[in-house]
Amino acid sequence: MTKIKAENIKLVPVDSIIANPKNTNKHSQDQIDSLCKLIKHNGFRDPLIISNRSGFLICGHARLEAAKELEMSSVPVIYQDFKDEAEEFQFMTAHNAISRWSEFDNDLILEGIKDFEIDLDLMALKDFNLAPMEIEEEDELEENEDKKWILEITFPNEMELRDIHDDLTTRGYIVKDKSK
Repeated sequence: MTKIKAENIKLVPVDSIIANPKNTNKHSQDQIDSLCKLIKHNGFRDPLIISNRSGFLICGHARLEAAKELEMSSVPVIYQDFKDEAEEFQFMTAHNAISRWSEFDNDLILEGIKDFEIDLDLMALKDFNLAPMEIEEEDELEENEDKKWILEITFPNEMELRDIHDDLTTRGYIVKDKSK
């Protein structure tokens, strides 16, 4: 049976939290600024994880930096047991890495944007731009449609750009690569 190890949330003074010196994630100022905006809008919803063994922060380094910038006096924390430093490092690194395995469902994102009045900045989608644009070519217009939507995405590398390009064209979208 899998054990639940996140049971009790406590409010802890921000200035008493010690960042883990072996944290493998680097956080840009843009990321911290975006987190600040999200926390201001939504409140602080995601507790940090601190090791009972070492006292170091295991998960939530960027949220801690945002809390400091927002001059918060305390944040929610879950204290957890780890058997040794190796287990702390493994958990911290896995927690940082595992989210990179997921993919956004762009269709659902676009549906959500269409269905709700949303501030895109509060979705924290980096380099995501959705703007209406008139399409002049008649053959690209569907009956009774006078606008198309353009989605602009900045990719970190050409391989990811090619993957999304191929996926979208396979689904029947008109894709124009302007990176050339």
